Amino acid sequence: MHEVVVSVDSKAEPSKVWEVMTDLDRSPDTIRGIVAVERLDGGAGFEVGTRWRETRAIFGREATEEMEVVSINPGRSYTVLAASRGNNYTTVMTVEPAPTGSRVAMSFQAEPTGTVGKLLAATMGRLMIGATKKMIARDVEDIATAAEVS
Repeated sequence: MHEVVVSVDSKAEPSKVWEVMTDLDRSPDTIRGIVAVERLDGGAGFEVGTRWRETRAIFGREATEEMEVVSINPGRSYTVLAASRGNNYTTVMTVEPAPTGSRVAMSFQAEPTGTVGKLLAATMGRLMIGATKKMIARDVEDIATAAEVS
């Protein structure tokens, strides 16, 4: 799958957006597509090595993935990796100052790792890009909105 990138402007200051973006425990209340989050690392913060199981409503069904923060540029960006169903998933969340507050962006990329994943990517990949972009846009909008009202 090609990289999918979506950004939106928020009236909130970057520090407030960062606070919302990294509040893992409240993400089911912030992002409408997330049904539940279960921490796997025993921690309470958000740092490199933070691991969790995230359940989302996707295409009318629930899907659960294990995720891990692999890099952080404090106050600016973080990268999360997940591996599932023959794919490695990379998500990068960023926030930067904008004239009216902040620009919030999410980049998502799926890389097939096995024969089945590569076959599905070749046959279904283009069909999934639109749905993926729509889901990512909702996530970014939810984060921007939550930062503005909190």
